[in-house]
Order: sequence, then C-alpha cells, then structure tokens
Amino acid sequence: MGASLLPPPAFLAVFLFSFVTLSVNPEPALAITRHYKFDVMLQNVTRLCHTRSMVTVNGKFPGPRIVAREGDRLVIRMVNHVQNNISIHWHGIRQLRSGWADGPAYVTQCPIQTGQSYVYNYTIVGQRGTLWWHAHISWLRSTLHGPIILLPKLGTPYPFAKPYKEVPIIFGEWFNADPEAIISQAMQTGGGPNVSDAYTINGLPGPLYNCSAKDTFKLKVKPGKTYLLRMINAALNDELFFSIANHTVTVVDVDAVYVKPFDAETLLITPGQTTNVLLKTKPDYPNAQFFMSARPYATGQGTFDNSTVAGILEYEVPNKTSQSNHSTKKLPLYKPNLPPLNDTSFATNFSSKLRSLASADFPANVPQKVDRQFFFTVGLGTNPCSKNQTCQGPNGTRFAASVNNVSFVMPTTALLQAHHFGQSRGVYSPYFPISPLIPFNYTGTPPNNTMVSNGTKLVVLPFNTSVELIMQGTSILGAESHPLHLHGFNFFVVGQGFGNFDPSKDPANFNLVDPVERNTVGVPSGGWVAIRFLADNPGVWFMHCHLEVHTSWGLKMAWVVLDGKLPNQKLLPPPADLPKC
Repeated sequence: MGASLLPPPAFLAVFLFSFVTLSVNPEPALAITRHYKFDVMLQNVTRLCHTRSMVTVNGKFPGPRIVAREGDRLVIRMVNHVQNNISIHWHGIRQLRSGWADGPAYVTQCPIQTGQSYVYNYTIVGQRGTLWWHAHISWLRSTLHGPIILLPKLGTPYPFAKPYKEVPIIFGEWFNADPEAIISQAMQTGGGPNVSDAYTINGLPGPLYNCSAKDTFKLKVKPGKTYLLRMINAALNDELFFSIANHTVTVVDVDAVYVKPFDAETLLITPGQTTNVLLKTKPDYPNAQFFMSARPYATGQGTFDNSTVAGILEYEVPNKTSQSNHSTKKLPLYKPNLPPLNDTSFATNFSSKLRSLASADFPANVPQKVDRQFFFTVGLGTNPCSKNQTCQGPNGTRFAASVNNVSFVMPTTALLQAHHFGQSRGVYSPYFPISPLIPFNYTGTPPNNTMVSNGTKLVVLPFNTSVELIMQGTSILGAESHPLHLHGFNFFVVGQGFGNFDPSKDPANFNLVDPVERNTVGVPSGGWVAIRFLADNPGVWFMHCHLEVHTSWGLKMAWVVLDGKLPNQKLLPPPADLPKC
C-alpha cells in the first residue's frame, strides 16, 4: 500500500500521537501526515490471453489505493523507473495554494524523467468521499490509476447510515496493444485511434470476453447488509452505464460531494467522475447470482468499444446449507437490462436527479452574483494535412478538437512556472477568447469550414472572481457528449439543456439553491451546460475533455488565477525538487 518513508518508530509515533490525543481528549484527533511511495515500474500483465509489459505503480493494475481523512496531509514520493516521462494528477483534490502538486504535465510541472523522483505534497481541505489519481501525460493513465478514499474527520459520521463494508469499483479499459503506440499512430495519421479490446472492473474484464472467465471481479456479500460502493470511471474514452441485476442502489455522493440520496437501477458515469452508492443486499439468501455490468453510452460518430464488462455479485451461503451440496455453478445467473448505447434521454434524466445535499453541515455555496461570464464552444474540428502526407481524418484532413475554435498546443515548459516567475512571453498568450470569434448555429447544420486555430491561450482571472461558464456542444463532425473536467476547483452545475443556449431565456431556469457540485460534467450531446465557480485558488488550472482522444486532439485550455492580497491567498513557492523540462 505504499511503504512509509519514515523509519518505523517515527511512523509509529505519528500514529501513537494521534492515538494519545484521542484517548486523552474526546475531541477528534489531530490531522496526520500520511506517507506513500509510488514506484513507477514495468509489470507483465495478462488479460484475454494477451500479455503486455505495462507501466504501473508498485507493479499493481489498477494501482494502490490512497486512504486519508479530511484534514490530513499526503506526502507521496514518486520514483520513475521506466523510459516514459511520468506525471500524476490527484483528480478532484482542490490543491488549495498547492498547485505544484496538481500533476498535469507541462501545465503545473515538467514531467518526472527516467530515474528522477518528485514528492507530491498536499493537504485534504474540506473534502470527503471518493476521488482518484491517474497519470496526466499522453495515454499512460490507461494503466496508471487508482482510488483516493477520503474519510470524514474522526468522530464525524456519514450523512447516511454507516455501511457494513466499503468496496472500491474502478472501471477501466484493456488494450491488447500498447495504448502509447495507438495514440502515437493516430496522431501521425490524423485518423481516429484504435479502440480498446475490453472494459474492466478492478482490472478484470470478466466472463463475457474470450479467454477471460478466470479474470472476473466477484463481490461477495452477506444478506441484509449495506455496502458502500465507491465507483470510479477510469476508462480512457468511454462514458459507461452500470447496473446490478435485480438490485437497486442509492446514490449518496458524486465527485466527493454529498448529494440528496436517490434510488437508481442504472447509473451513468463519465470518465473522470466518481459515484458513491449504497447497495442494500436482499434480506435472505437468494439462491442466485447477479451480474454487475457496464457498457458504453456512446453518442459520437466514431468507432468505439461496443462490449460489456461484467462482475458477479455473489451471496455468502448461509451456514445451514451444507457447503458440499451447494455449487455456485448451478445457481441461476441474472443479467441487468442496460439502456441502449445512445440513450441520451436516460443520461439527461439521471443527471437531473443529482442535487447537492445543501444541508447546514454541507451547504451548497453557489455564487449568487457573477463577476465574469464566459461562453465556450466545445467540439471537434479539423487541421490540414501536412504536405506530402495522406491523412486519415475527415476528407483527408487530420482530426482536431477545440474550445472556442482554439485547439490547445501544449507548451514545452510548464505553464505554472512560466506564470509564477513572470516568464510567460513565448510560452502562452493571456488572451483566450471569452466567446466564439465567429458565432454560428452551434447545434444546427455545421459550417462548411471545420478548420480550427491552434495556440497556447489562457484566461487570466483576479483572485476570488466569481465565474459563470456556459459550455456549448457543437454538431461539427457529429454532436456528442463531452465530459469536461476542471482542475483546482469544484463547480456548481446550475443548468443544462439541448440545442443552442439562449442567454435571454435559459438563465431564468438556473438552479441556484441546490445544484450538484462536482469536478467533471458531461456537456450534453447537442446541448449545453452552465457552471459557476469561485476562483479562490491561485495557480494555473487545466480544463479539458476527459475523453482522452479529444484531449490529445486539443480539447483543452487553462485558467490562470492570480494571487490575492493576503498571505493565505497566494500560491506557495515551488518545491525544491520540482522536475525540470
């Protein structure tokens, strides 16, 4: 689980000290520092009868889990033993004033080169629930990812009944080929990348794939108990529907923020999102097994992995049934009914049920006044093919993706360093367009010219600016859903709709009372979403589509939040071991 860097006595002392404070003083214990060591190393892993040498943390796929309590400090020493450049993002962690630890390569840090190390050092402030960590460079997150489990402060209960057990469930994608070779080839040809060969639950594809029955995740449960399932979509390119046959779950938390509980037979979870649900098992032994299945919600025109991953929910046999005459092989196996692959109405209904708890203990601090409004189009486009090359994108072009028609070009040095040291000239422009330069009928018949512009442009915000952002999907090269992730902040999803956003009518329907608060939101296929956030975190914060192929094509940008006047409103200085480019 990541060895402690402290020698055992000192490590013990930390825990002894927290124990002593507990026993002498009934108040919750002081926050502690938790140390982890992440060795990035190659490991042979076999699935679907294919063995791959893959980049892992500590030889594990998925990677090790990080556990902390709200208020704790995490010190994670990352050592790179592989040939690839590495950087790790702690997805959803606010990183208040600790932007140097956020992790996206060339945004907040240069990547960690072969043989080098870096210590990610940050504190968990006001967050509890499920988040996750993943590589944030090229497509390495396909194998470099794991859960972050944030427990409430000691003595603080969940706002729901304490579960009997907690189980992380990570959805991923398995590729028989090396994903780095897949995206490298696609970027050369300008065409769409090859799709994955399977989806996985906790690294296992399950029995519906060839040569895979032995690699099936089994959740063994007792009757009449409540389990907390901490679900993470770590797939590269696919939003997923998930359901457990003959069982209903209660959604209690998304992206590490409590929501008003609601029951669901099926969930939708986009890449980057997390969802905590309570599973109440049947009161008596059911004499059956149940598939826990996931398959894609796909709205685009490109190819996708149209397969289903299944795990098995298995009830413990009661003692009175003699084990010898009881074989799970003979039990009936129930399968869930998942929505059709392109069921946008299900997606809309599901996301409209998500509301902040908005209680006295867990308020929804929605910005009521707005200082700056932005309107961003998000979607696909094209770049011209280089001379003397044939390209495999639309009509012989190269696929691209953009925000306000700017396809983001990654710099060769880290944006945060350039900003912090006042060396932005030649690295980035502070003039990102606040709305499309050429308005068009965004969700109607697409324009003939689908070419994008290319550049490294950022939005600059003064400290504590209250922001409203409308993200408008386009129909260029096909309308599709885009899960947009903002680093460094949670935001409130105050509205969403289909067609083109209407600034004269739509804001009247915004929910400013209990909108869901999260870090990743699906821009609806052929529609728009409105979010609000307070820019109270100085630094440079990446925002991008969490479908990795769209990020590769340029559907990304960044916000610079300036320091405030007070000492506690300023970005801390960079750590001495910050990697160099």
